[in-house]
Amino acid sequence: MKKQITIVDQGEGWVCAEKPSGISVHNEPGRDLISLLAAGPGPGDILQPVHRLDRETSGLLLLAKDHSALTRLSGLFSVGKVKKRYKAVVHGHFKPDRLSGTWDTPLSKQAGGRTNPGGKGKKQEALTRYRVLEQSPHYSLLDIELFTGRKHQIRRHAKLDGHPVVGDKRYGSPRSIAFLKEQRQFFGMGLQSCYLEFRDKNRDIVLELPDLPEEMSRLLNEDTD
Repeated sequence: MKKQITIVDQGEGWVCAEKPSGISVHNEPGRDLISLLAAGPGPGDILQPVHRLDRETSGLLLLAKDHSALTRLSGLFSVGKVKKRYKAVVHGHFKPDRLSGTWDTPLSKQAGGRTNPGGKGKKQEALTRYRVLEQSPHYSLLDIELFTGRKHQIRRHAKLDGHPVVGDKRYGSPRSIAFLKEQRQFFGMGLQSCYLEFRDKNRDIVLELPDLPEEMSRLLNEDTD
């Protein structure tokens, strides 16, 4: 069964869609987000992503409907003029003096792995700010703001801090992935793009998802000792 894609908002030359976890943005003709939007009612088939979302990350994705919009909007992302926030469910608890903070460990351009999340080679500045919203017996829900755009930045910084994102097959442990699937019926990844803010064509644009994906919310609510 094909997943239904929700259109959150549209503007001059762009459309914002809510991407479900588990589907890629492009490169899988007939099954990716672009294909699903082009095949059903919506903005049409001339679409290009303005920024990146990993396959297992859900949430807001901005897509350009023409080359002019792609150039204009991707330029805003490249110079840091788009405010980006995420919600993440991560493993473990944060101590009372660390309920908010900044992750600023430099990261390599290429993604690392669970044994070396910082990556190999020359490191670049990477800045992530987090705030704990809620904690269950085994997990924490974070509000996260990105100030740089390194590959897998949130996932790598969370792992380096000892709080990997739940369901993260690249940076989490195989044992935790197996537990989530077998005991909690959690098959995605606990990361959602929930907020984008930018100025376009003299208009302030705010795009926001108020609710967590059902799978993330259920994991927190059903988590007991």
